[in-house]
Amino acid sequence: MNARRRTVLAAGAAGAAALVTGCGSDGDGGGGGETAATSPGTSPDASPGGGQQLAPTGDIPVGGGTVFKEQKVVVTQPEEGEFKAFSAVCTHANCLVSTVSDGTINCPCHGSKFSLTDAAVEAGPATRPLPAERITVTDGEIRLG
Repeated sequence: MNARRRTVLAAGAAGAAALVTGCGSDGDGGGGGETAATSPGTSPDASPGGGQQLAPTGDIPVGGGTVFKEQKVVVTQPEEGEFKAFSAVCTHANCLVSTVSDGTINCPCHGSKFSLTDAAVEAGPATRPLPAERITVTDGEIRLG
Protein backbone atom coordinates (compact mmCIF):
# COMPACT_ATOMS: atom_id res chain seq x y z
CA MET A 1 0.00 0.00 0.00
CA ASN A 2 2.86 2.39 0.78
CA ALA A 3 4.40 1.81 -2.69
CA ARG A 4 1.03 2.44 -4.29
CA ARG A 5 0.66 5.75 -2.42
CA ARG A 6 4.15 6.84 -3.59
CA THR A 7 3.25 6.00 -7.18
CA VAL A 8 0.04 8.03 -7.04
CA LEU A 9 1.80 10.99 -5.40
CA ALA A 10 4.65 10.88 -7.93
CA ALA A 11 2.20 10.79 -10.84
CA GLY A 12 0.26 13.70 -9.35
CA ALA A 13 3.42 15.76 -8.88
CA ALA A 14 4.51 15.08 -12.46
CA GLY A 15 1.08 16.13 -13.75
CA ALA A 16 1.15 19.33 -11.71
CA ALA A 17 4.63 20.16 -13.00
CA ALA A 18 3.49 19.64 -16.59
CA LEU A 19 0.46 21.87 -16.00
CA VAL A 20 2.54 24.68 -14.51
CA THR A 21 5.05 24.46 -17.35
CA GLY A 22 2.32 24.51 -20.01
CA CYS A 23 0.34 27.37 -18.49
CA GLY A 24 3.18 29.47 -17.13
CA SER A 25 4.97 30.29 -20.35
CA ASP A 26 4.07 32.17 -23.50
CA GLY A 27 6.52 30.05 -25.49
CA ASP A 28 9.17 32.68 -26.12
CA GLY A 29 11.12 32.44 -22.91
CA GLY A 30 9.12 35.36 -21.54
CA GLY A 31 11.86 37.83 -22.27
CA GLY A 32 10.77 39.75 -25.31
CA GLY A 33 14.53 40.05 -25.85
CA GLU A 34 14.32 39.84 -29.61
CA THR A 35 14.34 43.15 -31.37
CA ALA A 36 12.35 44.30 -34.35
CA ALA A 37 13.88 46.11 -37.28
CA THR A 38 12.77 49.73 -37.12
CA SER A 39 13.83 51.10 -40.48
CA PRO A 40 14.93 49.88 -43.89
CA GLY A 41 18.28 48.13 -43.89
CA THR A 42 18.93 48.33 -40.13
CA SER A 43 18.75 44.60 -39.51
CA PRO A 44 21.83 42.49 -40.16
CA ASP A 45 19.43 39.88 -41.59
CA ALA A 46 18.04 42.30 -44.17
CA SER A 47 18.46 40.54 -47.47
CA PRO A 48 16.25 40.13 -50.51
CA GLY A 49 14.25 36.93 -50.27
CA GLY A 50 15.00 36.35 -46.55
CA GLY A 51 12.03 35.44 -44.35
CA GLN A 52 8.34 35.16 -45.13
CA GLN A 53 6.92 38.21 -46.88
CA LEU A 54 4.23 39.95 -44.83
CA ALA A 55 3.35 43.11 -46.76
CA PRO A 56 4.62 46.09 -48.70
CA THR A 57 5.53 48.95 -46.36
CA GLY A 58 2.77 51.07 -47.92
CA ASP A 59 0.13 48.66 -46.57
CA ILE A 60 0.97 49.52 -42.94
CA PRO A 61 -0.67 52.83 -41.99
CA VAL A 62 1.42 55.49 -40.21
CA GLY A 63 0.21 55.65 -36.60
CA GLY A 64 -1.47 52.27 -37.00
CA GLY A 65 -0.76 48.70 -37.91
CA THR A 66 -1.92 45.45 -39.44
CA VAL A 67 -2.59 42.07 -37.81
CA PHE A 68 -1.36 39.03 -39.77
CA LYS A 69 -3.51 36.28 -38.24
CA GLU A 70 -1.93 33.32 -40.05
CA GLN A 71 1.55 34.31 -38.90
CA LYS A 72 0.29 35.48 -35.48
CA VAL A 73 2.18 38.77 -35.89
CA VAL A 74 1.12 42.40 -35.72
CA VAL A 75 3.21 45.01 -37.57
CA THR A 76 2.92 48.67 -36.61
CA GLN A 77 4.30 51.93 -38.01
CA PRO A 78 4.35 54.37 -35.07
CA GLU A 79 6.05 57.05 -37.20
CA GLU A 80 6.75 57.37 -40.90
CA GLY A 81 9.33 54.71 -41.87
CA GLU A 82 9.55 53.13 -38.39
CA PHE A 83 8.22 49.57 -38.34
CA LYS A 84 7.74 47.36 -35.28
CA ALA A 85 6.51 43.78 -34.99
CA PHE A 86 5.02 41.95 -32.03
CA SER A 87 3.35 38.65 -31.34
CA ALA A 88 -0.37 38.86 -32.07
CA VAL A 89 -1.08 36.44 -29.20
CA CYS A 90 -2.44 38.31 -26.17
CA THR A 91 -0.42 37.69 -23.02
CA HIS A 92 -3.59 37.47 -20.91
CA ALA A 93 -5.50 34.49 -22.34
CA ASN A 94 -3.70 33.67 -25.61
CA CYS A 95 -6.41 35.14 -27.86
CA LEU A 96 -5.29 36.75 -31.11
CA VAL A 97 -5.39 40.53 -31.14
CA SER A 98 -7.77 41.75 -33.80
CA THR A 99 -7.24 45.42 -34.58
CA VAL A 100 -4.86 48.36 -34.33
CA SER A 101 -6.67 51.65 -33.73
CA ASP A 102 -6.36 54.86 -31.72
CA GLY A 103 -2.71 54.13 -30.92
CA THR A 104 -3.28 50.66 -29.47
CA ILE A 105 -3.20 47.00 -30.47
CA ASN A 106 -6.54 45.58 -29.29
CA CYS A 107 -7.55 42.16 -28.03
CA PRO A 108 -11.24 41.32 -28.49
CA CYS A 109 -11.46 38.64 -25.79
CA HIS A 110 -11.20 40.68 -22.60
CA GLY A 111 -10.35 44.19 -23.79
CA SER A 112 -6.59 44.31 -23.27
CA LYS A 113 -4.86 47.12 -25.17
CA PHE A 114 -1.16 47.38 -26.02
CA SER A 115 0.91 50.37 -27.20
CA LEU A 116 1.69 50.30 -30.91
CA THR A 117 5.20 51.67 -30.24
CA ASP A 118 6.48 49.07 -27.75
CA ALA A 119 3.52 46.73 -27.05
CA ALA A 120 3.40 47.82 -23.39
CA VAL A 121 0.07 47.16 -21.66
CA GLU A 122 -2.15 50.25 -21.82
CA ALA A 123 -5.31 48.54 -20.49
CA GLY A 124 -5.69 45.17 -18.78
CA PRO A 125 -6.45 42.52 -17.83
CA ALA A 126 -3.13 41.62 -19.52
CA THR A 127 -0.16 42.44 -17.29
CA ARG A 128 2.73 41.68 -19.71
CA PRO A 129 3.56 43.36 -23.04
CA LEU A 130 3.33 41.52 -26.32
CA PRO A 131 6.71 39.95 -27.15
CA ALA A 132 8.68 41.57 -29.96
CA GLU A 133 9.01 39.70 -33.25
CA ARG A 134 11.93 40.08 -35.63
CA ILE A 135 11.23 41.61 -39.04
CA THR A 136 13.32 42.99 -41.86
CA VAL A 137 12.37 45.92 -44.05
CA THR A 138 14.10 45.95 -47.42
CA ASP A 139 13.18 47.53 -50.74
CA GLY A 140 9.69 48.47 -49.54
CA GLU A 141 8.89 44.94 -48.29
CA ILE A 142 8.35 43.71 -44.72
CA ARG A 143 9.46 40.15 -44.00
CA LEU A 144 9.45 37.96 -40.92
CA GLY A 145 12.87 37.11 -39.55
